[in-house]
Amino acid sequence: MSHIGPGFVPAPVMRLPWGALLLVMAIGGFGTAMLYSAAGGSFGPWALSHGARFSVFLAIALAMSRVPVDWYRQMALPAYGICLVLIILTELIGHVAGGAQSWLDLGFMRLQPSELMKLNLVLALARFYEMLPAGETRKFGAIWPAAIIILLPAALVLVQPDLGTAMMIIVGGATMMFLAGVPVRLFIAGAFAAAVAIPLMINYGMQEYQQKRVLIFLNPEQDPLGAGYHITQSKIAIGSGGLFGKGFGNGTQVHLNYLPEGHTDFVFALVAEEFGLVGGVALITAFIALCLWAIGVATRANSKFERLTAAGIAATIFFYVAINLLMVMGLAPVTGIPLPLVSHGGSSMMTVMLAIGILFAIDRQNRQNARTARW
Repeated sequence: MSHIGPGFVPAPVMRLPWGALLLVMAIGGFGTAMLYSAAGGSFGPWALSHGARFSVFLAIALAMSRVPVDWYRQMALPAYGICLVLIILTELIGHVAGGAQSWLDLGFMRLQPSELMKLNLVLALARFYEMLPAGETRKFGAIWPAAIIILLPAALVLVQPDLGTAMMIIVGGATMMFLAGVPVRLFIAGAFAAAVAIPLMINYGMQEYQQKRVLIFLNPEQDPLGAGYHITQSKIAIGSGGLFGKGFGNGTQVHLNYLPEGHTDFVFALVAEEFGLVGGVALITAFIALCLWAIGVATRANSKFERLTAAGIAATIFFYVAINLLMVMGLAPVTGIPLPLVSHGGSSMMTVMLAIGILFAIDRQNRQNARTARW
């Protein structure tokens, strides 16, 4: 569509991916409503700040949609380097919260550089594999530089210590290597290596509280009033919601302080309690639709960088949602991974919205190329 839209709507506005945009706005708005409920029917302290941040980051994402994709291509590796420096800076002067030194206090917000690394890693690996000559992807030269790009930030984040984010970085990086065409046999070998390394890491490489999380994940009833409390109360909240839930604002596990972190990591338990199985499935369906749209953007892209970036962002959003849901339902250890656009948290929202802004830019490029081809 290359002309002015109906009425006085400019053509660039008409060309926005309105389906995906409305879906993102619906998820963000729903998150604001859930945080309003989590506070017992009050906009403070979470809903108002969540809604304000979402509005600002949505405006930034829309502005990013107008930036040429080539700019993201050229900035991919420098942005990775800057993010790496920020993570090192966090190690030196970062703010400690929840047992991890993962935040830089900027005054108006606490920035978690490791969250931004999830997006910068996707861009850096997409750029690296685009620069490789054709036919080199299946050779060793395509593996060891990517491994360094992935393992360097993962190791720095693990020192903070933030096991959940470090694992997200490793899994996201491995997914990018797979999407780029690295041979499957290497992933099989890596799986065997992980099977050997994980028990060693649990016994010798984890902090005591991290070891306890793994053990409690395997048997929450071992310490129901201590380390297993979150998982136990989360399961109670989800189960008590039944099919249609108790109704908006009528959840008891969060409102009566039985479930800690009901506004951040365990917000889905509140959703399931108040809106039941139907509401939970509807929210999951919305995230699946967003990921499928991102995959569609990847399949329509013309360059390798655009394809890998869009597919990598789709995988990143999927991992955010999947790990959070598995954690909340007691199917994975508690790792502190938020639910995108729903959990309260500025750094995770910023990362996801910047990623969506890049998807908007790639989608705009796809549409522009399609119009040029028709002419």
